Amino acid sequence: MTKPHKLRVEFRKNRSTRRRTGDLTRSVGGDPDTAVDHASSERISGKGDLTRKRTVMAHGLAEAGTDGMSVEPAAGTAWRGQVLHVHGLESVVRAADGQEFRCTMRRILRTVATDQRHPLAAGDWVRVGDEGAIQSIEPRRSSLSRDSRGRRHVIVANVDQVMIVGSAAQPGLKPGLVDRLIVAAEASGIRPLVCINKVDLTGAAALVPLAGVFARMGYPVILCSAATGMGIGRLAAELTGRVTAVVGQSGVGKSSLINALDPGLRLHVAEVSRDNEKGRHTTTTARLLPHRFGGYFVDTPGVRQFQPWQLVPAEVPSAFRDLRPIANLCRFPDCTHDHEAGCAVKDAVADGLLDTRRWESCRQLAGGNEPREEDE
Repeated sequence: MTKPHKLRVEFRKNRSTRRRTGDLTRSVGGDPDTAVDHASSERISGKGDLTRKRTVMAHGLAEAGTDGMSVEPAAGTAWRGQVLHVHGLESVVRAADGQEFRCTMRRILRTVATDQRHPLAAGDWVRVGDEGAIQSIEPRRSSLSRDSRGRRHVIVANVDQVMIVGSAAQPGLKPGLVDRLIVAAEASGIRPLVCINKVDLTGAAALVPLAGVFARMGYPVILCSAATGMGIGRLAAELTGRVTAVVGQSGVGKSSLINALDPGLRLHVAEVSRDNEKGRHTTTTARLLPHRFGGYFVDTPGVRQFQPWQLVPAEVPSAFRDLRPIANLCRFPDCTHDHEAGCAVKDAVADGLLDTRRWESCRQLAGGNEPREEDE
């Protein structure tokens, strides 16, 4: 374990107010008699906007970066546990003996200025004090994140693989959303697994062309049905002994698949809306759930659009396995595969060697375009 070291930490400036309101000179000039009601001086103290910093003891921050905050402002007896789910300021943490506790987070962790929407996520390992206050967050070995209005939204942490669930119908499959989730998983070093549910509504034959595109790239693709049990055995083999995040748009049957794999979990499910064929968001927060195959599920709320966090446009083609080897043959090393002459990727698309939809998906991501729900 690395030796703790002192670190200056910046805090969010959300509790400081201006000492004076309005233009003092203009106010006094308009009515000199009101000068006696104004302060004649202003003192900048240690609680103003200019001093929203504090020296804390840091543990493992060099390795953690922005993934986790191992900041311990105070020493004391603490036990190690894993976050099962987060609900506002409270989190349910499981200790080593299996007991679950409702814990709160120390204010110093809540107010440290980071790019994260919330410091905690399901799957995080933390240290909890005697009073049930989370004192520190250990560095994450992996995390699945998306952009949320310019801030980082960590969906799950410390998972081995992500099961990307789509549905053959009700709602229809969105290949663009699957592409973006695969790119986010690849960027974090998480193994992607593609699962297409509700095959009983359309038949497996209609999905073979699309499934073949992902299968040729080496991703496991499973066609299944939670209603009929088709493909459930194959899916269970992929989940054994692994921590698996279950992600996908709302209404594709994520909770139904989990119930089919482990009926003892009894997750709440609801039918898709008949008006717009969209899910009803029965899962409202990510939850870590142990299953009977010796691993864990992380059941996550449905997503309707997904923008990977801090995606560098020049690195997008390397996240597409089918484009990666062809992109090395382009005439220009900084080719965007959009308008340049001598682009090997465009030539491969024209010759039918590369899937056109995948090329367009790569171009949209590399261009930094925000995804629209209807285009996913």
